[in-house]
Amino acid sequence: MEEEGRKLLEEGIRKKLISPGRGELSTFPNGTKVVFHYRTSLSDGTVLDDSRTMGGRSKPMELILGKKFKLAVWERILITMKQGEVAEFTCDTKHTALYPLVSQSLRNISVGKDPLEGQRHCCGIAQIHSHHSSGHKDLDHLQANPQPLVFAIEMLQVLPPGSFQLDMWAMTDKEKLDAVPQIHEEGNALFKEGKIKEAKEKYYNAISCLKNLQMKEHPGDEGWLRLDQMITPLLLNYCQCQLLQGHYYEVIEHCSSLVFKYEDNLKAYYKRGKAHAAVWNEKEARADFAKVVALDPSLEASVNKELKALEERLRSKKQEEKGRYKGLFDFNTLPAAATTG
Repeated sequence: MEEEGRKLLEEGIRKKLISPGRGELSTFPNGTKVVFHYRTSLSDGTVLDDSRTMGGRSKPMELILGKKFKLAVWERILITMKQGEVAEFTCDTKHTALYPLVSQSLRNISVGKDPLEGQRHCCGIAQIHSHHSSGHKDLDHLQANPQPLVFAIEMLQVLPPGSFQLDMWAMTDKEKLDAVPQIHEEGNALFKEGKIKEAKEKYYNAISCLKNLQMKEHPGDEGWLRLDQMITPLLLNYCQCQLLQGHYYEVIEHCSSLVFKYEDNLKAYYKRGKAHAAVWNEKEARADFAKVVALDPSLEASVNKELKALEERLRSKKQEEKGRYKGLFDFNTLPAAATTG
């Protein structure tokens, strides 16, 4: 331990042990997953980030060692810790210059992102440019005035390679492609069990994975089209979950993107028709349901059932509005007009 402490000091890192861990120190081969809580502070004690409160929730950080995480010093200090250990590391400026970029990404991740609009995970860090404002005054100040930082780390878990399922952002392209069918099936199984939220999360992850791979292809090329064909059924399943959760405008948006590319996608028209009907877009709903019947006449009975339900809802809405405004223009109920003299 003394030898390791001396090496850290030579590298500009001072370690202060708060609570010893348990067991033996891992060898930390590449691919090891470490799960830990962290608190980042300035030298004067000002706290910048705390994984226990970031985004209004307590969510530990997870890293796969050997994946070239942007803040290299974290990997350096984590490999000196046992599971269960708590320690503080004061790191010289040469190790902390990139922290504002990392923090900006982690803060964004903590509030979550739509998989169809962007990435939630750490691979997004590379897309941040230092000459742009981070949107956080404390990070902008730190970026303009680099300084030492103190990282308080609690090591929660050390998981050897192969003992856990990789997160999407940590996978190679081949691993992502191989994982999608399994994730799709897991989503389907959850959907059949009525676990809509959990199923949607599975479809979410699979779509994100394929979108990430598709970004590396030229639109319209064979590879791009092949990935798009894989995305389509996942997106339709995602929309079905959204329908059940009442997120109708998102369903309309996603299904519109599908029918723009695939004019004969019957399921996209059907789901979009149901979403339009739910938000009182009668004309659009009827047009989509008509397209469904044109593509597959055998679905006419199902479509008629949807149209009947729409008509009943519209009739009820009109009756409700009629009752609400009844008497508004009934002159027998109006007070006598004031006279002038």
